[in-house]
Amino acid sequence: MTSTVENVAFDCHDPYQLAQFWSEVVGHPLADDDFPGDPEASISPPGGPTLFFNGVPEPKTVKNRVHVCLRPDVPRDVEVERLLKLGATIVADRRREEDGTGWVVLADPEDNEFCVLTSTAERANRFS
Repeated sequence: MTSTVENVAFDCHDPYQLAQFWSEVVGHPLADDDFPGDPEASISPPGGPTLFFNGVPEPKTVKNRVHVCLRPDVPRDVEVERLLKLGATIVADRRREEDGTGWVVLADPEDNEFCVLTSTAERANRFS
C-alpha cells in the first residue's frame, strides 16, 4: 500500500494574498473560485500536488518542520533574485561558490521557509 501527496498545506493569515505570491513562484493560477477574503485558496499545477492555503488566526512561531524545495528552470541565483523581487526574504544562504552546489533558504511573505536548489542544467554541468 502507498499514499499519494494530494496537497501541501500552508497555514497563513491571508490565504488569497499568499496564494498570489506562490502563483507567481510556480507560474500557475489560483483556482477560479478563489477571491480576496476567502478562508482558503489553492493552486493546482498539472501533475500536482496542489498548494493549499488555509487561513488560521495564530502567527507562525517556529521553523517549518516540512517545507517546499524548488528546482528552477533557470540558474538558481537568477531564480533567487526573481523570488526576492516578488517579496521573499533570505533565511539562510547555503550556496557553495567553489563548486556551484548548495541551496538558498527563503521565506515567503508570511515567513514559511522554502528552498531554491540548483537547476537541472547546473546539476548536469557539475557532473559532466
